[in-house]
Amino acid sequence: MHNKNVQTYSLTGDLFLKMLAQGYSRISSNRQSINDLNVFPIPDGDTGDNMCLTIESGYSQASQIGGATLGEIAGAASSGMLMGARGNSGVILSRIFAGMAKGLAGLSKTDTKGFADAMDSAVSEAYGSVAHPVEGTILTVVRESTEEASGHSGKSLEDYMSALIRGMENSLEHTPEKLQVLADAGVVDSGGAGLLNIFYGFQDAVLGITGAVAAPVERKAQAVDFSLFDENTELKFGYCTEFLLRLQNSKVDLATFDEKEIESYILGAGDSVVFFREGSIIKVHVHTKTPGDIISHCQRWGEFLTLKIENMTLQHHNSNLAEGRKPAKRKEYGMVTVASGAGLRDIFKEQLGADEVVEGGQTMNPSVADFIAAFDKVAAKHIFVFPNNSNIVMTARQAAEVYADAAVHVIPTKNIGAGYVAMASFDPSAADASELEQTLTEVAAGVVCGMVSPASRDTVKDGVEVRKGGFIGFRGDEVLSSGEERNATALALLGAMEAKYHDVVLVLGGADASEEEASALCSEAGVKYPSTELIYNHGGQPVFDYIFILC
Repeated sequence: MHNKNVQTYSLTGDLFLKMLAQGYSRISSNRQSINDLNVFPIPDGDTGDNMCLTIESGYSQASQIGGATLGEIAGAASSGMLMGARGNSGVILSRIFAGMAKGLAGLSKTDTKGFADAMDSAVSEAYGSVAHPVEGTILTVVRESTEEASGHSGKSLEDYMSALIRGMENSLEHTPEKLQVLADAGVVDSGGAGLLNIFYGFQDAVLGITGAVAAPVERKAQAVDFSLFDENTELKFGYCTEFLLRLQNSKVDLATFDEKEIESYILGAGDSVVFFREGSIIKVHVHTKTPGDIISHCQRWGEFLTLKIENMTLQHHNSNLAEGRKPAKRKEYGMVTVASGAGLRDIFKEQLGADEVVEGGQTMNPSVADFIAAFDKVAAKHIFVFPNNSNIVMTARQAAEVYADAAVHVIPTKNIGAGYVAMASFDPSAADASELEQTLTEVAAGVVCGMVSPASRDTVKDGVEVRKGGFIGFRGDEVLSSGEERNATALALLGAMEAKYHDVVLVLGGADASEEEASALCSEAGVKYPSTELIYNHGGQPVFDYIFILC
């Protein structure tokens, strides 16, 4: 335990790594309670999961470079969070730590004022990452708390952290006053609550309160069949090469060294390049046929902390064998979309022509790395991405920013209906990718899509009384119907959306809606709306028992 009479005035790399560990453990322990702070009364809260997985990625990468300086630890954490970011809250969290890393870059250690300056940088980076910042969110919590704690920047880390925590608690408590949807739902902002938990962990570490770090999420390694690359196989796809290189004082002048000398070489030696410098550590991802040349060149400037080289021809053959596909030639346009449920995945692939379907949706937002892995599988010059969820759009855009092997165009589809119609409108013969992007964005914005889901709590929203255990029908964030029975709620939703004025209604049945129940719904709706054609498909999606796409 920390001796309260001994104050800490120096933030080192070792202490910051402990802060990351305890921050991750705190939010891991409370992730479900953060998930439950969902403004919408349906079981789709995943903010706690997204923020937990994001900081886990940062801590995991930072923990690989033990003994490093403060700036190096902060930089590694930032890089890890960039690739592991999930959902809007995870992306914003990654930008908070990116700003913090910028403020700590090049420092072996710092005092409380230096950390306060890094927090100011974190606020600027977070606000800059959002096109239209909304107050009453995690952005407000980090800004107001940093402003409130600024008067303690000349004191000990304990004093500053205590002031920062008080500021976060106060700001979080008042988020419903700044954002009406929070007040209506009777909750505080979930992203702000997640940030507060992380900083509770930071405070624990500063006070010397440490415990076992939460176990990481298990990820199954994919087995590779080495027989697919024999003595006569041609190396077509090169090697996926990744490493962390620490620049060495014995080889370079760290104060004046320009990392672009390394970056320009790597850009000329391969593709799919991701390149970051954080302090004295350089992170590289590149696809190349000559990894040895790159390794030899980079070793002129430093030494490797981690190094991974994988045969992409072997990976490619193994992936194609597993998925029953043949390698594709590089085409002009490709499509990547997001869906959960076997039926939906088949619809997007077989009916709408998606090259890759990233597994995800409500409660299971994919990461930046998940998108990049999908992009790597699409042999196209231009990749169009359909996130199909408002909480995944930012993640897709962050992935697009760091991907170098193709031009990536993110169509901001905020629900499955928008993604379905936009993909159905895709014109592979279009001459201009930018014009196609604009057209698809306009198409997606005009789609009418309604959903039916179980209700997760009692509330009154948009004048509709919702009861836990019943069902809720909504369009966007507007509740239009509720009831004790799934089909009755669905019929009321169709009426509220004026289905009678639409020629076609596509019905996607969820995992919990039986075929018999869905058939009965379509029959009753067909009688009620004789001029409207109802087309049913079993999507198998979680959370949403029915998805209605009105055309």
